Amino acid sequence: MSSSIILYFSCTGETKKVAEKLKKSLECDLAEIVPRVGYTGADLNWNDHSSRCFIESHNRESRPEVRPLSLNPKNYDKIYLGFPIWWSLPPTIIYSLLDQYDLTGKEVILFATSGGSDIAPALQDLQELYPHLHFASAKLLSSLRSESELKTELQ
Repeated sequence: MSSSIILYFSCTGETKKVAEKLKKSLECDLAEIVPRVGYTGADLNWNDHSSRCFIESHNRESRPEVRPLSLNPKNYDKIYLGFPIWWSLPPTIIYSLLDQYDLTGKEVILFATSGGSDIAPALQDLQELYPHLHFASAKLLSSLRSESELKTELQ
């Protein structure tokens, strides 16, 4: 078994594209973070203040349910954790994942996709909420990059 795994959450497919390219270039395992209740197009309308993504992202206590992962992160030393940036922060389903799976003692490398936000606020937020975890680095990545470019950017 690989000592590294990529865990990713993707609604529109951008983060999934990056995760799949990283899987090939890093030669590690891959598991998708899937919400118990999927997101619809209306749920993802960030301009609608009554949309699910807006409500969840503006409530740090929100914890959307996560389906069990296909692979258990406890079996890996290094976790690449990918997600889209929502209002400068990770989607709260990432908090759900970190609450559900104990990543203590793991090296956690964050990567995110975004239409314009920086990843620094997301890293800071996760460090504050999960001070017992070791977030080794955080990078903003684009699905337009090649596998080798993404690998280089992440390392």
